Amino acid sequence: MRACKIDRNQPEIVEALRDMGATVAVLSTVGKGFPDLCVGYAGTNYLLEVKMPGGRMTPDQCVLHGSWRGKIKVVHSAEEAIQAVLS
Repeated sequence: MRACKIDRNQPEIVEALRDMGATVAVLSTVGKGFPDLCVGYAGTNYLLEVKMPGGRMTPDQCVLHGSWRGKIKVVHSAEEAIQAVLS
C-alpha cells in the first residue's frame, strides 16, 4: 500500500474555503481515486480533486470521476476552489 500524496497547494485551498465559511473534510487518505476534499457550503456538498497546475489524475481517479453520479470538480488553486463552490 502506497502512502497518499497530498498536493502542495491543498493546505492553501482548504484555508481559503474555510475562510469563506465553508466546512471542509480532507479525504486525501481515502484513496481508490476518491476526491481530496468534501466541502459543505450554503447547504450543498461539493467534491473537489486538488491538483497542482499541470498535474494529472491517476487511473483510479479517472475511473471514479467517470462513474460518480454527483459532481466532482478538479481545482488547481484557491481561486478555482472558491469558484467551484460558488458556481
